[in-house]
Amino acid sequence: MTKFKAIKGNIASPKGFMADAIHAELKFQKLDLGLILSEVPAAVAGVFTTNKVAAAPIDLDKAVVAGGVAQAIIVNSAIANAVTGDEGNTNAKKTQRLLAEKFDLNPNHVAVCSTGVIGKQLPMDKIALGISKLSAENGHANGFAEAILTTDLVTKEVTYEVEIAGKTVTVAGVCKGSGMIHPNMATMLGFITTDAKIAQPLLQNMLSEIIETTFNQITVDGDTSTNDTVLVMANGQADNSEILVDTADYDTFKAVLAIVCQDLAKKIAADGEGATKLIEVNVTGAPDELSARLIAKQIVGSSLVKTAIFGADPNWGRVISAIGQVAPFEVPDIELEIQGDLVLLHSTPVDFDQAELSEKLKEKVVVIDADLNNGTQTGTAWGCDLTYKYVEINALYHS
Repeated sequence: MTKFKAIKGNIASPKGFMADAIHAELKFQKLDLGLILSEVPAAVAGVFTTNKVAAAPIDLDKAVVAGGVAQAIIVNSAIANAVTGDEGNTNAKKTQRLLAEKFDLNPNHVAVCSTGVIGKQLPMDKIALGISKLSAENGHANGFAEAILTTDLVTKEVTYEVEIAGKTVTVAGVCKGSGMIHPNMATMLGFITTDAKIAQPLLQNMLSEIIETTFNQITVDGDTSTNDTVLVMANGQADNSEILVDTADYDTFKAVLAIVCQDLAKKIAADGEGATKLIEVNVTGAPDELSARLIAKQIVGSSLVKTAIFGADPNWGRVISAIGQVAPFEVPDIELEIQGDLVLLHSTPVDFDQAELSEKLKEKVVVIDADLNNGTQTGTAWGCDLTYKYVEINALYHS
């Protein structure tokens, strides 16, 4: 079994990468402009929002990914540059050009991402001044994870090392996301860097597959954002032999990339706006994987389930209702466990200690396991409880 080593690091930990973050005065006294830069052009893969009202940077970044090569990513928070018309498109391209000029890059190798309030134009004077202050030598790499935050309460980053073909390969990830999270994908930005050597088409196929069981399996509030983006850059500086499909190296790298994506996805779910608990739903016994994932996500996304978890109420009927809403087949034989306590067997209620289970539901992580007894496929989804604080945050958040 492949062993990954989690290490203390940041998005610039893989060989040949640097990162920086500054305060460009887009937010009050907080880092709000971040940079990821590779010493050499890197293979790039990406996945993007399915929202039909996409932010200005989305088309620009799709073009970068279509070209297969990226060397830098610049990200601003506070302003989403979404629903900003032709001016917004111009500003995204200007941001791309300014960063390329700053670091002598091909503009087509620069990805641009934004997150924040919808409908506001970027203050390009501040963006331009901010870009002029970014550094490739003395970068504030640890600050990048903070610079991309909006309503998030915590930064979200992971770093792993793994041996591939006798070389140490590092994979680092960072993301933001807290509310308006219901992928495909979420209100989220995710960035992954690696020094592995892998061809762009293979990297893209791998990412697209992994996304389905990681970032696309989290939900906070059922809304899909305008700016959702996940980008992976692989610059080959680990000097491993190129990763090829249908090899042990491919399986190893895919596994570590999946772990990074899953860890980041769970961190987003746990930091949902106003959340007090991470909810994990595991569905087994489904006839196909897609149905298993769909049902798991429906359970974790149910407002009734989420509020019951917030109130520590072991109301398993809400879980059953969620299953029945989306299951594309009859489900007459369900086995259900909440926090390890069996509450339903063969779709028949089982006596359990409600007071004891209620206490277990006050824990920071709540796990729901549903066996549909109708196949061998499984699916997992992650989300959070729905609290008074969520309503307060979004009632006051100008968008």
